[in-house]
Amino acid sequence: MKLLLSAFACEPGLGSEEGVGWNMAIEAAREHQVWVLTRGFCAGSIEPYLAQNPIPNLHFIYFEPFGWSEDWKGRQGLLIVHYYLWQIWAYFVARKWHQKIQFDLARHVTYVRYWNPSFLALLPIPFMWGPVGGGESAPAPFWRDFNLRGKVYEAMRDTARWLGEHDPFVGLTARRSAIALAATEQTAVKLRRLGAKRVEVTTAIALSTAEINTLAQAPPPPPGPMRFLSVGRLIHWKGLHLSLRAFAAADLPTAEYWIIGEGVERGRLEALAAELGVGDRVRFWGLLPRGEVLVKMGECHALIHPSLHESGGFVCAEMMAARRPVLCLNWGGPGVQVTPETGLLIPAGNPTQVIHDLAQGMEQLAIDRQSWGEAGYQRVRSHFSWETKGQYFNQLYRQFLN
Repeated sequence: MKLLLSAFACEPGLGSEEGVGWNMAIEAAREHQVWVLTRGFCAGSIEPYLAQNPIPNLHFIYFEPFGWSEDWKGRQGLLIVHYYLWQIWAYFVARKWHQKIQFDLARHVTYVRYWNPSFLALLPIPFMWGPVGGGESAPAPFWRDFNLRGKVYEAMRDTARWLGEHDPFVGLTARRSAIALAATEQTAVKLRRLGAKRVEVTTAIALSTAEINTLAQAPPPPPGPMRFLSVGRLIHWKGLHLSLRAFAAADLPTAEYWIIGEGVERGRLEALAAELGVGDRVRFWGLLPRGEVLVKMGECHALIHPSLHESGGFVCAEMMAARRPVLCLNWGGPGVQVTPETGLLIPAGNPTQVIHDLAQGMEQLAIDRQSWGEAGYQRVRSHFSWETKGQYFNQLYRQFLN
């Protein structure tokens, strides 16, 4: 097949959205001729990689509206405007290329926000949207624990989603999708309301075979106290204030809690740990290089991931690959990745209930954590490797060709 992918974020060697865009393109090119629309900014990392590692079936089309080639870090408002303009521009670039190539199918890959349109849906060929996410919200009872910054953030996010859902081009994208892929059940509900005819839930989270093999070789944690780990940005919706309170409430006087990451909530979380009387058993490592993060994963017994709205959650798959159980909320992306065989899932009801259930989960993991490890590793291999994802999407592509 001749496939056209739209991947605003697409760079080799990175995680997050850039990694999703890159790996989706790589996997599609294993069986098909693939053209990727992406930013001119990304050429600086893509072209040197391809010069060293040619991929004959993979072709990149770079462009930027009005020549604006920047990373936009720290300027979220300008990035949103740039991204919308880029999507409009992408349609006219794609239409021109379609006249020459005659693509069989178009697909939007990144960004993965469901409330932004993809104008590739206007092309006269089948259109695949996603996986897209962002349909998750922090349940209302949890807002009372957020500081002013957190509440403003949530209000602005809800407003942005409302505006997006009422953008006629978002509705058009949904209605013209031959299939809309949702990263979570919450996003699937949003896509159906927007008019998507066929919706399937599948996460964009995956690891390379090399990453899985590296994580699988992690030795058992050293003997000693039970050691929990959380990894991520220290921001309000990651829910670490909940896990800290649960750690203090759990009957585990010798256990340790390691937190890797940086963010605006760090000072507040450190003060909370001290206030709860567990400051000497909670260690904030700050932002670490990925290699060091993997080492720290191997030194811990279980992952605590109380995120309140997240479409992805790479760290859950990484810890399962390392044969470590995951304790998380049954909400958003982690709720799709983790099963009762690979960890403990907790309802996202209200703060009091979550803190109580997290504390009980920590105590349970301290007694018996071995039964989940191998199941987690096998689940990552069968569901969250890029090779497996590639096979799944290639099967979908063939459905449209037939």
